[in-house]
Amino acid sequence: MSLGDEPGDGARGDDGGYGGSGQTRTRYPDRTGNVYGGARRGRGSSSRSLITVVGVVVLLIAAIAFANRGDDSSSGSGSGNSDKAKTSPTAASGERPVDSKAAGIPAGFAHSAQGAQSAAANYAVALGSADMFNKARRDQILATVITPSRVTEFEATLDQAYTPQFNKNVGLNEDGSAPQGYTFVSRTSPIGTKVTESSSDTATVEVWCGGLLGLAGENSTNPVTSSWFTITMKLEWTGGDWKIVTHTQKDGPAPVPGDDKAATSDEISKAVEEYGGFTYAR
Repeated sequence: MSLGDEPGDGARGDDGGYGGSGQTRTRYPDRTGNVYGGARRGRGSSSRSLITVVGVVVLLIAAIAFANRGDDSSSGSGSGNSDKAKTSPTAASGERPVDSKAAGIPAGFAHSAQGAQSAAANYAVALGSADMFNKARRDQILATVITPSRVTEFEATLDQAYTPQFNKNVGLNEDGSAPQGYTFVSRTSPIGTKVTESSSDTATVEVWCGGLLGLAGENSTNPVTSSWFTITMKLEWTGGDWKIVTHTQKDGPAPVPGDDKAATSDEISKAVEEYGGFTYAR
């Protein structure tokens, strides 16, 4: 799920953009199984609305192995693996992001560009979670990741987006819970981050993400699908941590789809229940 443009502009924005110097990536297991709703099903209006308003995605980073693959035939006089890591634009910093959490969300990031990127990545996960469909939990998340002066505006904007009717349109109950026998999936997985602008107490960070969204169930008309998008957050240092001032999102960049068979609804439901998330570090 994604917030929209700045509060007042709707549930999601079309623009985005934070940038920086490095990216952290995670390899996910390959998907197998029978087709769940069709591997490349066309998007109906409700599915399109769901993905548009709640941009989420995950997966398939086999390209990472290719992109980071070294040329074994080249001479590397004196340049070991550590040197390659230093020069790679996707190399992780190796710094532990945080040691604490607030409302279940990583908190207490370093007052640095790396800290801002780590914060943005973890905030993207929280704002793209299924918890955002629950009013009480959503307000908790916003109070944790949004700068205090903007929390009320964000709450009002998202309350207008996550209406009982919207929940019904995407196949949920009016309160945002999943119908009996179904598993609602909404996950965002950061692929990398970069800083485009920064000062001592502000930073603009782009987070490239993959997401999953939909209802896993035998008769679901909105099966879980994947998407790719880039979130741009403007952050400020306040109260001893990085907080979001504005939040926008745009589509892509999306890789060429692979030939993986879509999983069955049971496999998706089981995976969501069994596989936990991560704390992301720049």
